[in-house]
Amino acid sequence: MATSCESYNESVRKRRPKGASAADAKFTDSIGRKDAVNTIEGTKKGKKLQSLQTGTFWLTRIVLLRFVAFIYFVAFSVAYNQNKQLIGENGLMPCKSYLKSVKRYVGGKIGMAALAYTPSILWFLDWSNMDANLDGIALVGMSLSGFVLVMGMANMVIMVSLWVLYHSLVNVGQLWYSFGWESQLLETGFLAIFLCPLWTLSQVPRRCPPSLICIWTFRWLIVRIMLGAGLIKIRGDQCWRDLTCMDYHYETQPVPNPVSYYMHRSPWWFHRFETMSNHFIELVVPFFTFLGRRMCIVNGALQVLFQIVLIVSGNLSFLNWLTIVPSLACFDDASLSFLFRSGSGAKKTVLKIQDEEKSGRAPEATKGMRIRQVVNVSLGILIGCLSVPVLMNLLSPRQVMNTSFDPLRIVNTYGAFGSITKERTEVIFQGTLSEDPKDPKAVWEEYQFLCKPGDLYRRPCLISPYHYRLDWLMWFAAFQTYEQSEWVIHIAGRLLANDSTVLSLLDHNPFQDRGIPRWVRGEHFRYKFSQPGSTSAAEGKWWLRKRIGPYFPAVDLAALKGYFQSRDWPHPHIPTRKN
Repeated sequence: MATSCESYNESVRKRRPKGASAADAKFTDSIGRKDAVNTIEGTKKGKKLQSLQTGTFWLTRIVLLRFVAFIYFVAFSVAYNQNKQLIGENGLMPCKSYLKSVKRYVGGKIGMAALAYTPSILWFLDWSNMDANLDGIALVGMSLSGFVLVMGMANMVIMVSLWVLYHSLVNVGQLWYSFGWESQLLETGFLAIFLCPLWTLSQVPRRCPPSLICIWTFRWLIVRIMLGAGLIKIRGDQCWRDLTCMDYHYETQPVPNPVSYYMHRSPWWFHRFETMSNHFIELVVPFFTFLGRRMCIVNGALQVLFQIVLIVSGNLSFLNWLTIVPSLACFDDASLSFLFRSGSGAKKTVLKIQDEEKSGRAPEATKGMRIRQVVNVSLGILIGCLSVPVLMNLLSPRQVMNTSFDPLRIVNTYGAFGSITKERTEVIFQGTLSEDPKDPKAVWEEYQFLCKPGDLYRRPCLISPYHYRLDWLMWFAAFQTYEQSEWVIHIAGRLLANDSTVLSLLDHNPFQDRGIPRWVRGEHFRYKFSQPGSTSAAEGKWWLRKRIGPYFPAVDLAALKGYFQSRDWPHPHIPTRKN
């Protein structure tokens, strides 16, 4: 069979003039062969250079779903490892007691009033083993989110399940789940529901194209997140206005990491640049979203880069990882195609869909697709209506941050670090085996938490996106009093009983296998990073500290009995002491 090049040359010979010389014939044949080769090579190159068109979001959906699933997986992992100690049967704030108090408040019945006040599936589960309920919710959440993360596909049933499961934990988590990233995950997870088909499990479900309305709800989310964070800073601490906040942030943030130690010692001009860049990215760049495709991509790229910098420089839970999610909606298939192999099934399918649409061979809309369009429009209207109080809050000089305006936390207002603490203080738990806490010879030994600063020689931890909830709350307790953070005394009572539940949240128990402490106290210290290259740093010290005074006085179990009873806390059992 003749090749394409041979066929082309034969056609050229047939068109050759009768009077042409042999040289002319040779020249003409040469040109013909070159043209044929160029044509074939151009065709091959054309296939290789075939690229995705702009304006579609099939691949964007895959990336969004995988990232949302990753955050869910981390959040449910944190819940599985820590919920029993914090809100379990013997936790510091048992969710069973909380649900009982809500039940009494709404009239003693589990009905719509109770569900509206505290939406949670725990209302319908057997309360005789609450630890098993909490573990079950976390394990199911980890399994579902792990499936979406690995497979890159989901349906509305899976995403609704994840949203309901995490809602059920957040709404009974009390103080331990009181942070802005919980509401942000719930809002992000709610929007992710509408990315998916109802039942189908496919990375590229042909009859469920990604809705542009849904994509814009994610974009609207990142705009609100950044504007909320930027405005609360400008209206809050003076150091954000005089560009000095970054002089303190790395040292005083809730849980510094090793990079924070070195970033804190950056030159003053670099800290000013950081602060100005922060204002630019949070207050100016979000408006790029509305200036066309290219500027929207610039916004997405800058926001992702900004969050990566924050991830590297501190342990801020999964907050910054979560904030990357809505930023990804700024990219379409053409801009995200580099994340997918050219031969991958998803990318090939999207190319085929785009070719069909371009040639007018796209399948006709089915009844289900039209119903889906109505659902998407309804979503846009819902988000628009619920955004009204959020916008009013952003425009208000008395702006509040991290607040929900509806019980399901569908649209919320956000913000972070509206004020910066200028000094770092820490509460250090200490225990002693001495019978007399006032004895000058009494030896007080320190408990160490998993991540928060304590031991001067311990390197700051690196755990993001994981999160130790107790360590984070200890940061807040340090600039409050123990009367404002009564749970600190609850911890002290548990430590006096060598309670394994609370001790599992700590890194070091100085009385391990040595009996129980007779007294526990809280000491208040001021902490500072050591200077790199200094004598202290050469000795291995990451921190320097100076005692401020007592945070709470020395207490024993007998003295705490009345305190525990007045707050309806179970009094710890006094174990037998070792001689």
